[in-house]
Amino acid sequence: MNFNNELMLLLKARYPIIYIHTIEEDRVEYLIRKTIKTNLNRSIYSWDFIDGYTNNPNNEGFAKRNPLQALELVERLTSETPALFLLKDFNRFLTDISVSRKLKNISRILKLRPKTIIIISSEINIPSELQDLITVLDFQLPNENEINQELNRLILSLNIEIDSNLLEKLTRACQGLSLERIRRVLAKIIATYKTINDSSIEFLLNEKKQVISQTQILEYWSSAEKIQNLGGVDILKDWLKKRKTSFSIQASNYGLPTPRGLLLIGIQGTGKSLTAKAIATEWQVPLLKLDVGKLFGGIVGESESRLRQMINVAETVSPCILWIDEIDKAFTNLESSGDSGTSNRVLGTFISWLSEKTKPVFVVATANNVERLPLEVIRKGRFDEIFFLDLPQQQERKHIFQIHIQEFRPKTWQLFDYDKLAKLSASFSGAEIRQSIIDAMYYAFYENREFTTDDICESLKEVIPLAQLEDKQTLKLQSWASSGRIRLASSKPIYIN
Repeated sequence: MNFNNELMLLLKARYPIIYIHTIEEDRVEYLIRKTIKTNLNRSIYSWDFIDGYTNNPNNEGFAKRNPLQALELVERLTSETPALFLLKDFNRFLTDISVSRKLKNISRILKLRPKTIIIISSEINIPSELQDLITVLDFQLPNENEINQELNRLILSLNIEIDSNLLEKLTRACQGLSLERIRRVLAKIIATYKTINDSSIEFLLNEKKQVISQTQILEYWSSAEKIQNLGGVDILKDWLKKRKTSFSIQASNYGLPTPRGLLLIGIQGTGKSLTAKAIATEWQVPLLKLDVGKLFGGIVGESESRLRQMINVAETVSPCILWIDEIDKAFTNLESSGDSGTSNRVLGTFISWLSEKTKPVFVVATANNVERLPLEVIRKGRFDEIFFLDLPQQQERKHIFQIHIQEFRPKTWQLFDYDKLAKLSASFSGAEIRQSIIDAMYYAFYENREFTTDDICESLKEVIPLAQLEDKQTLKLQSWASSGRIRLASSKPIYIN
């Protein structure tokens, strides 16, 4: 049921007090006035703390800075007068004993007369004694069709022509923004570029960053990583390539369900986090990183509240990538955690959201130790796919060396002996390979010369890779992955280097 129909149903059923939760005050007031004018014959009285009642000449300025007096107008109007009272930010006064009592008294009248109080606020805080009287109605941010209509209107007014592909990208990038924010950003884009083009997407993503910065649980990551920068993992890259347009209107029209996400399990340094960053860049959507440590609070109920806040923010700025790094550390040893069941409740809410979410939030979770993960997380249906990222094998290591050296020396990268480097780096992860190149650069820089293949070889000899230090854990993880319980990210068979 859409907002207009639900509001009309509540008004006709004579619900006394409706609490509309929204950040778009002007837009919701416009829609209410339009709906009332079309479907109901009611007068509308709009009040705020500074200006009192407005838009009605007989009561202009009445009840300025007086919330209790604002409620008295409800009683002053004759019983035969159908009316709607829009009280903006009135939630801030609900804890006042006189206001609370007045609302209880008035509610008896409202049930018998065609009058309704509507509280409009950007946050929900209702005292327990009023919860039975007040009905909460969420006013969602504009959907795809509404954004598309607004963009078409703005583009037409600016006398600009753009192709349908760019319009779709703009519509997708605008999801999670209010219409007012969209108008401001487009004005900024026009002022900067004098037109609307592909560069406009970056402005819209930066505006979403402003929304995310309001919470300390999620962090907006600007990423320039590309899928091509992932060495090896050809199966994973092919899987991602086929889902690049999964959030598009064409995919929705085709009937494709919104993708849930990926769980990446593997040895440290094999590119799990890099994959999350690369997906965001490739799909041109915001990357949000969840700080799991900040998710758990000390006050009873706070952790669950923070999780709901995280979900709400992620869905607000969707489509986006939600990156949960080292999820195995968040939900480890649940039965013996001794936190009065908080971890279990948070896990239950999280996995239920994973299974049931409909908003385009693509979750990329990484884990190093599969034994710490609860079975509920790795069960089929929570994620679209679970991939195992093993240590790179010889050909993959050669490719990884080429990627990193080309980044550091784009003009001379072909001068290095990659076959030799790949042979000497057995058991090295991608992160360790990159660090060995950096170490070699330090050696050569100290001696005031250019670094060479031999410098990297010396660096490799001085490093003991983590896989050798924790060989039992590595073997155990590789053995579990080779048993067929998980999909391999690389087409190469797993073996001990």
